[in-house]
Amino acid sequence: MTDVSLIYITAHNSEDARRIGRILVEQRLAACVNIIDRIGSIYWWEGRIAEENEALITAKTKNSLVNELVEKVKSIHGYSCPCIVALPINSGNEDFLDWVCSETR
Repeated sequence: MTDVSLIYITAHNSEDARRIGRILVEQRLAACVNIIDRIGSIYWWEGRIAEENEALITAKTKNSLVNELVEKVKSIHGYSCPCIVALPINSGNEDFLDWVCSETR
């Protein structure tokens, strides 16, 4: 088990995703983010099925920063209930994982 998590976040569009991602990196809550534009999302919302295009943000951070990152995203996100989930990274390129730890606070 490593000290790093992958954070999965959806946003309304790529502009919102870039704004959120930049803030996370600037504040060193994430070492890096990736943005994938125009993912298709189907979900229940307010009693009906919604179908939208969104953008996906993946952020890499230290486990110790996950809660702070989640709270930051909630405070700047346009959704009232944004999707923000942390996935533990069990293994990978140790050089990269060390870099993530060195580039976050």
